[in-house]
Amino acid sequence: MNQKDSLAAGAAAGADTQSDAAGTLAPSWMRPNMPDGFTLAAVGDLIITDAIYPRLQRQSPELIALLKSADATFGNFEGTAIDLQKFGGHPSALAGGSWLISTPAVVPDLKQMGFNLISRANNHSTDWGVEGMRYTDALFDQAGMVHAGTGESMAQARAPRFFSTPAGRISMVALASRFEANARAIDALGQIPGRPGLNALRTTRHVLVSPERLQMLAAMRDALPKGMMRKSILAADAKNGTVTLFDIKYRASEQVGDGVDFSFVMDERDRQSIIHNLRQGKQTSDFSIMSMHTHEPGNYCELPPDFMPKMARDAIDNGADAFIGHGPHQLRGIEIYKGKPIFYSLGNFFFMENQQQPITRDEYEKDKVEPMSMTEAEFMEHRRVHGVFKEQIWYESVVAISQYDSRGNLSALVLHPVEMHWENERDADRGIPRIARGVDAVRILSRLQRLSKAYGTEIAIENDVGYVRLT
Repeated sequence: MNQKDSLAAGAAAGADTQSDAAGTLAPSWMRPNMPDGFTLAAVGDLIITDAIYPRLQRQSPELIALLKSADATFGNFEGTAIDLQKFGGHPSALAGGSWLISTPAVVPDLKQMGFNLISRANNHSTDWGVEGMRYTDALFDQAGMVHAGTGESMAQARAPRFFSTPAGRISMVALASRFEANARAIDALGQIPGRPGLNALRTTRHVLVSPERLQMLAAMRDALPKGMMRKSILAADAKNGTVTLFDIKYRASEQVGDGVDFSFVMDERDRQSIIHNLRQGKQTSDFSIMSMHTHEPGNYCELPPDFMPKMARDAIDNGADAFIGHGPHQLRGIEIYKGKPIFYSLGNFFFMENQQQPITRDEYEKDKVEPMSMTEAEFMEHRRVHGVFKEQIWYESVVAISQYDSRGNLSALVLHPVEMHWENERDADRGIPRIARGVDAVRILSRLQRLSKAYGTEIAIENDVGYVRLT
């Protein structure tokens, strides 16, 4: 081969790694650039009240070893870490179901456990107002931990954040589709300043009912006193074939029969901006993660909302190497899409609600309990038993260890089951994780096996560990 032919061959071989004459990025930006065997450990929600690393190191050393074994370890911090003696703010009037609070010690504690990538976009980001959000973010900054999903404006909250490791540079974008109305960040406009908050993906929910029931709902709407419905809403209903009644949108579906289902439409401006930031992150890093917090269509639902698979696959089509979902406090299925993992929910990792203290007056009033009629621990147990989180499924999850080959595709995905002191345990221990064994491990993994089958994902269970079968 002469010199001319050699140069031509070299140019052809490197065509996907060089920008073209017009300045367009080469397709190779989509490809991760991590060493063979790179590992990502991922868990779900971190609802933790105080430093607990010494106990875990003593009682669950194998769990700590798992978290520390990965090149990068991810979790979603759900709550506010503040010192009430120094904190200048107050609990917000709107909270994500409760006013979650942790001591400042939890942040360096999580770092000791091995966590280095933290999502901050969730429905509890502003339980203690913007001041609480800032205080907590500052603690993660001081600890040198990378966190994403909150900021002084939407541009900051939506921007990718970067974590440099010996294996390469990792970018992360974190967002929430479930959030309080006052928590969404916004950018400045002219002389109007921006609003601090979280990276929000807004959605419009439609309740799907049979055509016959939709007609009944339309009759109820039309029977409302004159002037209750704005003309613009009635016009939109007529145009879109929907019925809006008491701020709920209904749509007909032949598939639901006598049942009811839900469908969600993403705000296209939010979706495009989030994907834009994801692409920017991947184009300037070696590996990219999207984190998404959602409670839709409801915590009790095993299936993700219909917009979530669309968003997850869109993210991977635009450079994400892992999509990590959390929020409903229970496990949902796993999908392998184009050689990348989609975790629709990794449930809880810490769920230490029983140790929450102090308790805001709003919480007592919401449950119609006189504040001094019981201790805070007794109140939280009363609330757990009579509230949402009384079943075992909320206290079971997995640590997902994803390993990648040199081309950026999954080479192994191992699932280590976790249980959180559910049965015959002290109330103060409930919500603290440990590796599940025996019947507990098989039950947790069998459930995840069933939930993942709908996405064509097969999970083999061997010696209390789950192994995703990869093609």
